Amino acid sequence: MYPLDYSDVILRLGVAVVFGAVIGLDRELRGKPAGLRTVALVALGSAAFVMTALSAETGIATDSTSRVIQGIVTGIGFLGAGTIIRDQPDGSVKGLTTAASVWLAAAGGVASGLAQWPIITGAALFGVLVLLLEPLERWIKGRLAR
Repeated sequence: MYPLDYSDVILRLGVAVVFGAVIGLDRELRGKPAGLRTVALVALGSAAFVMTALSAETGIATDSTSRVIQGIVTGIGFLGAGTIIRDQPDGSVKGLTTAASVWLAAAGGVASGLAQWPIITGAALFGVLVLLLEPLERWIKGRLAR
């Protein structure tokens, strides 16, 4: 018998999807390569992997959970790297924020899978805050360019 009941599993997976969707919405609205669905699926997948690695008897994180988290971090690094493009003419790099957003979504999924509600709440709030700073960043760059 698995120690997590269906309502707990659905709650954790649902929070992961909402977390990823909130982060992904910003990327979607800005027309970036990894948008709402991709980022939500990354968070959902991370939560599902972590919950699968919880102890079947106690529902508590074990050494195998730690190894799953390590695999998620590594794998998401490769997925995020696919969103990064270096523009040849001017040498600028694009897609770093999207890659970081995918990584944040994976972290939120891991936290959801482990039911770390304060971490999820804080990461969502600060993640959205950072993503909404783009207009301020453009204004500062414009002022410094003068």
